[in-house]
Amino acid sequence: MPLTTTDDVRIHFEVVGPDDGEPLVLVGGGGTQLVEWREPFCDLLVERGFRVIRFDHRDTGLSQRFGAPEDVDGGYAVQDMALDVLRVLDTLGLASAHVAGHSMGAIMGQYLALDHPARVRSLAVLSGIPGLDPAYLRGPQYAATAMVPQRPLPRDVAVEQFVATQRAMHATAFAFDEDAERAHAALQIDRGYEPNGFWRHISALLRADDRLPRLGSIRVPVTVVHGAEDPGLAPLAAELTAAAVPGAELHLVPGMGHRVEQALWPLYVDLIATNARRTA
Repeated sequence: MPLTTTDDVRIHFEVVGPDDGEPLVLVGGGGTQLVEWREPFCDLLVERGFRVIRFDHRDTGLSQRFGAPEDVDGGYAVQDMALDVLRVLDTLGLASAHVAGHSMGAIMGQYLALDHPARVRSLAVLSGIPGLDPAYLRGPQYAATAMVPQRPLPRDVAVEQFVATQRAMHATAFAFDEDAERAHAALQIDRGYEPNGFWRHISALLRADDRLPRLGSIRVPVTVVHGAEDPGLAPLAAELTAAAVPGAELHLVPGMGHRVEQALWPLYVDLIATNARRTA
């Protein structure tokens, strides 16, 4: 089982694609495991010449846990989680890589490009925000006072909870395959169920600062992709992010919510690959 070896933080990761491919790290959203980046999606990226690297966030899957099972705060910030990407790269002996991050992963990607620019070749900001301004948010707001410890649920109940969450992030312009989502939920639960992992990630996100004033210092190619129908994060966040980064490209996708929809995989792959080719 491949785990990072650079220090006492253990992050599980997997790699697909040729050793001489362009390294690309896929960084998932809050509470997600590496399997959230589906294998067929990764295969499409490999076909475009990438060596694709996926990893389980801390407090998910096969990666290290932080705190007792009932803890909703792991004591770390999203900036610390961004360093997990560098742990993976260092373990693989890679000086830098392209980065594509979704939701919380997009925020981690921003921190990497800002604080460790030599390690990032290009950045795809997928359904991300540049800070915690309420203007970026839609729907229910997560607050520290609302974070009550979650007890482990029976497997079938946990599966249905997962499916309900995915349905809430979905947009009706695209098909929602409940059976496929249910099978995927079971895979994640069987692989590494951590009821409070998501809340620990929310705690970490609440420690993030406003990055918008700093985004102008990013010099790598950036593409910003956002669902026009995202139920949680307003397109304004994407518009301001793209406007702040010199040369960034903005893509607002009609009918898309807060998920990397299977129907849009070719679009995502093309945008990531096109952006990577802009690397000087």
